[in-house]
Amino acid sequence: MATYDSLFSSLGLEEWCSQGQSDAPMSMADLLAKTKGENTEPESIWDAPFPSMDALNESCAAFPQSRELTKGLEQGFLAIKDSLSLVLDPLTQPLSWFLDGALYAMLNTPWWIVIPLLLAVVYLVTKSWKLMAFVGGSIVLLAFIDHYDYAMQTLAIIFVCAFLCVLLGVPIGIAMARSNTLQRLIIPVLDMLQTLPPFVYLIPLIFLFSVTESKLYGIAIILYAIVPVIRLTNLGIRLVDKDVIEAADAFGMTPRQKLYKVQIPLALPNIMAGVNQTIMMSLAMVVIASLVSAPGLGIVILAVILDRVTKASLARINASQKQ
Repeated sequence: MATYDSLFSSLGLEEWCSQGQSDAPMSMADLLAKTKGENTEPESIWDAPFPSMDALNESCAAFPQSRELTKGLEQGFLAIKDSLSLVLDPLTQPLSWFLDGALYAMLNTPWWIVIPLLLAVVYLVTKSWKLMAFVGGSIVLLAFIDHYDYAMQTLAIIFVCAFLCVLLGVPIGIAMARSNTLQRLIIPVLDMLQTLPPFVYLIPLIFLFSVTESKLYGIAIILYAIVPVIRLTNLGIRLVDKDVIEAADAFGMTPRQKLYKVQIPLALPNIMAGVNQTIMMSLAMVVIASLVSAPGLGIVILAVILDRVTKASLARINASQKQ
């Protein structure tokens, strides 16, 4: 007699249990016990197994096993895969256009235009000649060892994905800061995105999209990297001093004016810290995505460049607010 036979007997489910016949293979433990002629029933309550699906199936063949549940989930996903692709393909196609366009622009624009343009951007956001010289020397080094194209491909992907993360993440963070209910709903989603291993993002996307499409790795990068900018935007808005908000109310500011003239400027250091982390996570995900279809390489020098530039920009913002 199996462990939980008495449970189904007390519920009057003997007839229902006898109708079910499991076609699942016998477990190795049961097979060995049967070969040796041993009784698999626990000798005492101390050895009783947890009433899991498989343990209950031993007493009632009609009760589903865990492998049947996972197989059902897999079959359900495969059944709706085509319908999902039909809906998601048009919605995500612009991402492929942005990525392909950025890659084309980076690789087909002469180096003597791209490098000065990048250096001008670096100086514009950091106002540091030393950092601009460091970035210029690093890019020249990459070009000298024939890694210029790889570096530009990686930068193009990061620029597009980080820009979209900020474009989507900042409004979401602001909305969370304004609504406690929305924050309670979104926080579990962010927790899930932040704890999933990077490879997990690629698995469902490979089933939904072609490996040759840029949006495959673009969506994976955005989902992986958008979390910090959302969290820190929400945190920055919520940390704005209530006395400052009360002063803005006293001056008769509208909610929109308070947002753009008070809350966002004061929350900008936190937002920029989120942007820094988003860029770093984008670069980390590019390395993983390169295993499927993403071009470029996750070059360490690029990580140092991007980190130094964003941190220098953040330092400028902090210094300007202290004046």
